[in-house]
Amino acid sequence: MIDIQLYKQSIDATSVEDSVYDDTCGGIVSFVGTVRNITKGKKVLRLEFEAYQSMALKEMRKIALSATTKWPIKKLAIHHRTGSIPIGGIAVLISVSSQHRADAFEACRFCIDTLKTTVPIWKKEIFEDGETWVSAHP
Repeated sequence: MIDIQLYKQSIDATSVEDSVYDDTCGGIVSFVGTVRNITKGKKVLRLEFEAYQSMALKEMRKIALSATTKWPIKKLAIHHRTGSIPIGGIAVLISVSSQHRADAFEACRFCIDTLKTTVPIWKKEIFEDGETWVSAHP
């Protein structure tokens, strides 16, 4: 089971993690990316994310399918939020279940690292004294 979502509403971490639960799995690993209140010594007020939605969903699905061929994953969810997200809000959540924890850890790390470099989602940091687009793609 692969669950890929890109939406404006808040991400419900418990729901996403519950969706990957499986009795045959001994490990569920999640990465929860939240909005922090400071970047390079500057106070952050919020983040804003924009996406090329159809391409982002396609790329996120490609990442998930790649992970399921590299590791014996039972279920995998990748949820990313767009729009304005306040401090402490969840921007991205990836949750993976597998029979063994090592596979779940490796697959989860692969998914977030690949997402940050390949998916057309752009982040703008809003500070007290201005804003800046953050280049996630090398």
